[in-house]
Amino acid sequence: MKLWDSGVFYKGGKFVADGADKVGGAKKTIAYSILQKHNTSGDESKLKIKFDKITSHDITYVGIIQTARASGLKKFPLPYVLTNCHNSLCAVGGTINEDDHMFGLTCAQKYGGIYVPPHQAVIHQFAREMLAECGAMILGSDSHTRYGALGTMAVGEGGGELAKQLLGKTYDVNYPEVVAVHLTGNVIPGVGPQDVAIAIIKEVFASGFVKNRVMEFIGDGIKNLSADFRIGIDVMTTETTCLSSIWETDEKIEEWYATHYRPSAFKRLSAQEGAYYDKAIEIDLSEIRPMIALPFHPSCAYTIDEVNKNLLDILDETEKRAKVSFGDKVNFTLKNKIIDGKFYVDQGIIAGCAGGGFENICAAADILKGKDTGNGKFVLSVYPASMPVYMELMKNGVLEQATRQQTARFRFDIQREIFRTAKAQKSKTDNSRRSRLWTLVRLRRLRQTKDFSRQQPNSILILAGKNISSTKRFTKNEYTIQKAWLTPKSKSNLDRTSKIGLR
Repeated sequence: MKLWDSGVFYKGGKFVADGADKVGGAKKTIAYSILQKHNTSGDESKLKIKFDKITSHDITYVGIIQTARASGLKKFPLPYVLTNCHNSLCAVGGTINEDDHMFGLTCAQKYGGIYVPPHQAVIHQFAREMLAECGAMILGSDSHTRYGALGTMAVGEGGGELAKQLLGKTYDVNYPEVVAVHLTGNVIPGVGPQDVAIAIIKEVFASGFVKNRVMEFIGDGIKNLSADFRIGIDVMTTETTCLSSIWETDEKIEEWYATHYRPSAFKRLSAQEGAYYDKAIEIDLSEIRPMIALPFHPSCAYTIDEVNKNLLDILDETEKRAKVSFGDKVNFTLKNKIIDGKFYVDQGIIAGCAGGGFENICAAADILKGKDTGNGKFVLSVYPASMPVYMELMKNGVLEQATRQQTARFRFDIQREIFRTAKAQKSKTDNSRRSRLWTLVRLRRLRQTKDFSRQQPNSILILAGKNISSTKRFTKNEYTIQKAWLTPKSKSNLDRTSKIGLR
């Protein structure tokens, strides 16, 4: 990996330091065209951005909407998605999570938003499947709001910035520097998107090389990566401290949008010949090796080979970092995980906006096929990033293969956590609430079978909001997806929602 710490021009697929027109060259980047399209200031150096869409999850949307309401909010002026994926599984006592979800639902109904019930999708996977489009900009109240691989410039910010967008204000920022990330070659077998991402983070984080800048991914190496692979790299760019990211798009991204029934969202994006970048990173993908990140940040990264060769020295470094963070209050060590010279772990999780994608889970199933994880001390949990991903995994036999061969305790924990929630609430709810909750559990169990998905060829996502059908910017048809979240038996079924989903 090579870092160019000064400005370069991109010519003929290579970086050159010499060039006459830096100002004109800067206008040939993908980032420039998207940022200026959304800039309302009239000044190219002082941006006042209006986003196309915004999104929040259930940790942040309550405070955002309350702030906007206190400041005069009358309706959501742009599509606002409220997902329930961060607090949906927590057992904190009382009804705090359910209360938040009911608040989100009623706000979506009152102000015209889009409500995604618990256990349906991780915020970023929903945004990829339903919101992203080439050339658009999305603001999210979650740090990993990154959809650059799909041609969407996305920014993760604090809730105050989303409240401003709800009030018709702008996102004000100086025009950022743009850093080219030039990819060549192809990854070797055994290297996944997280390995590439961690390698980049290790290289740039400590120096602040891309801090508050836009990372623009270009180069012939992109065509060798699937859409899911690119997404896995892109979502982790947050850990580099960059402001946003954007990628060149091609036929693989076009196919991705078509697969998700949104072919019109695709547009080809590419840097123009002679584009000028403030900095650059050159990466030969064939040189990336399997990586591991140790506490307490993804930049504390090593290749697997390094860990195997220098295990004790590397764990010493980890303990020193723990001392800096915790002092003597916590006796932190990982050396007790060494058995016969090998480093053992207690739990594995394949999940979330980075790991819960379709290809990632299929790759894990292929690796584990015909094997198991021993005597049960190691627990492997897998959380698909959305119900469409989950249903596709059922359709292609990954779940059946995993459970039949008992490969790795593939516990698709959505169902298990619904039961846990039901148990926790059983003693605290009245009979009618309890009945609705267990009905939901039985209904969800039914929907998690192959037979059910075959019987119901079309499904539709909950759209909560009186204003949805009359809002020109987004309609029910725009957010319809086959074999997805809910069964379209009747409109009344879609509208009858409780604090945790369908009654």
